[in-house]
Amino acid sequence: LFLLFFSTHEELKTLDVDDVFFSTPEDIAARALQPQGGVDFIRTFQKQTEDQAVNLPPNLQELVQNASYVQSPDRLVWRYFYNLKGSAEYPFPGGIFQWARYRINGTGLNETEKIFSESLNKHENTLTLATLRIFSNGLGQPHFHFNANEMGYVISGCGKAGVVASDVTASFNIDIGDVIFFPVGSQHYIKSVCDEDLLLILAYSTGNQLETLRMNDYFHKTADHILAQLFFKEQNEFKKI
Repeated sequence: LFLLFFSTHEELKTLDVDDVFFSTPEDIAARALQPQGGVDFIRTFQKQTEDQAVNLPPNLQELVQNASYVQSPDRLVWRYFYNLKGSAEYPFPGGIFQWARYRINGTGLNETEKIFSESLNKHENTLTLATLRIFSNGLGQPHFHFNANEMGYVISGCGKAGVVASDVTASFNIDIGDVIFFPVGSQHYIKSVCDEDLLLILAYSTGNQLETLRMNDYFHKTADHILAQLFFKEQNEFKKI
């Protein structure tokens, strides 16, 4: 079972090997592949009525006699593969983050993380991925991202999510199998409400270093006399925060 994220807001367009083959004129395919029997061999292929991207032949064992996959050298694999479960853990008061991400100059990354980070940054419109574990009754506090949309998938547990955007304020329950979406620049939070931890896979639509601002950061870094004017409270009251 795979969970896939694609970095596009357009309709996803995919062309499979069999689709390309059957859309290529027979004589062109014969000249490109140069099979024994030439174009007559090409004509022995029959297009299936079902999409073979999602359907396996019922007689698969008869068709395939030997299937083996040779492991590529590590120097090649590490550009495309990353052991996210083995990455560094970044704890916060309500849970734990783990990242597959780009960091400017590889700051704070181990050698394996640096290889993957550099690989990500070589491609346009890539994704930053993370797992988010929020402990029972824990909170992923309100925050927003300056440079990324965020999409998530709930693996286990249950919770409540909230979004504060320019034109809407919404809160909703989330459970196993649910997909959530937070547009770029919208403040959002996630809270675990079950006895078990809430676990999500998150994808961020940026190939750059993810820029995030959390509620506690912008409250603490705003002058207390400004907060007093905004909220009509005594300036000294904000020393409690």
